Amino acid sequence: MDLTIRWTAFPLHPETPEEGRTLDELFAGRGVDIPAVLARLKSTAAGLGLPFTERNMTYNSRRAQELGKWAEEEGRGDAFHLLAFEAYFAHGRNIGRLDVLQELAAAAGLDPQEARKVLAQGRYQAAVDADWQRSRELGITAVPTFQIQDRRLVGAHPYEAIRDLAISAGATHRKS
Repeated sequence: MDLTIRWTAFPLHPETPEEGRTLDELFAGRGVDIPAVLARLKSTAAGLGLPFTERNMTYNSRRAQELGKWAEEEGRGDAFHLLAFEAYFAHGRNIGRLDVLQELAAAAGLDPQEARKVLAQGRYQAAVDADWQRSRELGITAVPTFQIQDRRLVGAHPYEAIRDLAISAGATHRKS
């Protein structure tokens, strides 16, 4: 079985305004122990060698997802996604802001003015809408979620766990 894994980020809270929301606002009334959640995320990230900074804000990733689709089409998807991940999780930056996204696009080797046009014209809105709809259909409630056939792995995991998920679904290792 040959598997192609495509990076798609699904926003869990698309109603988040561009300026973001505090985590207290996001989880109000749900009984979530935010410091404990952040400590667990920090520990998981450290164990995986991933950057993570504690934060008190969450931001809407919609625009970043749209630019990610464009970046993929331009052959710069991996670079853009990594930069967006680091901006958000390692530096707590608002990846919903146009100036931040243009900076990330430039750092990924893309034209920042074209990035502005891509967003203004809504070129990838339908594609992101389709991703959001698909996530709802699949019952995805956390990111990242890795799903192959009926098997699912939720959260950040080491390479070996993702490899094992693929193998359990029938994939075989392919040498590069």
